[in-house]
This record gives sequence, C-alpha cells and structure tokens, in this order.
Amino acid sequence: MSQLGYMEKLLDGVEVEWKELNTLTKVLRGKRLVKSQLSDNEEFPVYHGGLQPLGYYNSSNRPADTVMIINVGASAGTVGYSSTEFWSSDGCFCIEHSKLLNNKYLYYVLIGYQHLLRSKVRLAGIPTLDSIIVERLQIPIPPLNIQAEIVRILDTFTELTAELTAELTAELTARQQQYAYYREQLLTFDNNQIQYKRLGDVVNIKNGKDWKNLGNGDIPVYGSGGVMTYVDTYAYDKPTVLIPRKGSITNIFYVETPFWNVDTIYYTEIDTEQILPKFFYYYMKTIDLMKLDTGSGRPSLTQAILNAIGIPVPSIVEQERIVSILDKFDALTTSLTEGLPHEIELRQQQYEYYRDLLLSFPKPEVVAHD
Repeated sequence: MSQLGYMEKLLDGVEVEWKELNTLTKVLRGKRLVKSQLSDNEEFPVYHGGLQPLGYYNSSNRPADTVMIINVGASAGTVGYSSTEFWSSDGCFCIEHSKLLNNKYLYYVLIGYQHLLRSKVRLAGIPTLDSIIVERLQIPIPPLNIQAEIVRILDTFTELTAELTAELTAELTARQQQYAYYREQLLTFDNNQIQYKRLGDVVNIKNGKDWKNLGNGDIPVYGSGGVMTYVDTYAYDKPTVLIPRKGSITNIFYVETPFWNVDTIYYTEIDTEQILPKFFYYYMKTIDLMKLDTGSGRPSLTQAILNAIGIPVPSIVEQERIVSILDKFDALTTSLTEGLPHEIELRQQQYEYYRDLLLSFPKPEVVAHD
C-alpha cells in the first residue's frame, strides 16, 4: 500500500480540525545575549537570526523538541527544529509545547508555510517577521497518534534523502580523487627519460586588456574568476590556457573558442609543434600555484615566475595518449559534478511532494492573515 493510501485508511472517519496557531499555543520571544557571554566551550547552542548556532551558552531557555522560526535578518521566515535544549535569542521565535500538537509534526506543517512566512518579512531596515503572522497560521489538528505516524513517515523520507545525498557526494569525491590520482601518475615523468623545458620556451604569456569600451556580443570575457560578460570582439581565437595574474590564481581555464581576457588573467600563445594546448592545461592543473604567489595581500603571479616553471615535453604522440585518457576522466567527473545537484534536487522535490500529500487535509479558504 502506498503511503498516501495508508494515510487515507488511517484517516477514514476522522475529522481534522484547523485552528489558528495562537489558539493552540504561544509564540515565544527569546532573550538576547551579548557576544562576550558566548563560548565554544559551553553546552547549549544559541540561535539568533539563523539555524547555525551563533555560539554556545552555559544554560538554556528552551527545551528539546522545540520548533523555532527565525524572525530577523536574511534568514527571517526560516523554520527550524531542535532535538536538544538550546538558548533562543530575540532573533528566533519558538513555539511553546502544546498538548494538542506533536512538535515534530508542527515543524513539518510549518515547513509547508515557509514560503508564505518569507513573503511576509518586512524589508525596510533589518528584515523582520512579525509574530502575528506566525500566530495566525492555520494548523490542521489530526489525532496525536496520526500526527506521530506522519512524523515517522516524513522522518524516514528525510533520512533516506540525506543518505542518498551523502552517497552521491561520496561517489563524486571518490571519482575526483581517482581522477586526480591518475592525472598525477600520467603527468609524472622520469627526468632522465623526458625533456623538461622552461614554460617560457614553449608558450608566450600575454596580458589582458580592458573590455569596457567594447560592444555587446557573444564573445566571453574572462577574468580570474571566470566569464564576466560577453562582447563583440576577441583578443585571441586559438586553443589556449588562461592563467590568472591576480585574485583566484588557481583558476586555470582551457579555451578553444574566441575570447577576450582582462588584465587579471593571462592568455598563452602555445607552440603546438612542441606541446599540445590540452596537455599543457592538464599539466598546469597539477602545479600548486599558491606556492608561487608573490602578492603581499591579494594573490599574484608574475610572468617571470611562470616562465621559469619546468614543463615536461614528451613526444606529441605520447601527449595525445595522455590527453585522451584524461579527457575521459574529466568528462566523467564533469558529468557527475553537473548531475549531482540535479539528482539531489529531484530527491528533494520527491520528499516535498510526499510531505504535501501527507499534510493535505481539507483546508479552510483562508490560511493566514496579512
């Protein structure tokens, strides 16, 4: 039997009443602590303006199994739940325990209202959610045994979703580690069997230029962080490796199509009779560029330092073999990297679908007041 069919049978003949939250319990305001009162060595987490603890305190003002709603800041309207005792600051509403409500059940119901709560946040000055918005939410009240069964089912879905996310993430990490291992193996050479040349002997490093006077177009403009915008002309149109000059100096890019680059990132004119652009790219990815940083504040790489890097130059045939293998690993890792967020999103949507079904009791027309 499906979970929905099971719940329909469980609810057969049961009337589910809806009530405003303020008729069932109280929305409690917390008490602010100053930063000097907090310590990582204390026992009880302190919540204020977010679901990550602001710090820890030596006592609690809320019991375990409590639902909270953030009421100030960027996270205002976010619903949370704590299975342990904690301290609620004044940036965190808490729902007082009620004999009519299973608190975890209430948490799942309020999660369904999270979009509404966020839409009611006052944005003038510090974002703020008024307690009256929470107090007037309509809550379905099935018998406690049914509330507990809904919690059991949704807890199971939550655990399964978390387990799958962990498995997918572990799979991606394993493939990335495997890829890095084989890349290192393929690009590690015996100095007595392979010729090494200075980077400056196989590529010509070129500076970038300002793009602001260029027209709009479809040519990507690269900075050290990646594509910044698109323009109507290009600085270079052959396969190249882009190496940051300032900022995110480990962000190396391989580009085969026309592009423009700004002055925070170099492009390279590559002597393809000596080295394949893709081989050069893969080898540069193995170098810890942070060790070559010359910046006193913002990370920087100079042409002189880059030109002195030793680059292995095996035969073109060997380079092609290595590139072919690494391209396959790269494609697999990229596929996993792009697919993982989508797969997790699908599981989250599935979870939300079943949550909404389990909580889809006949509703009154008005669920909240302005």
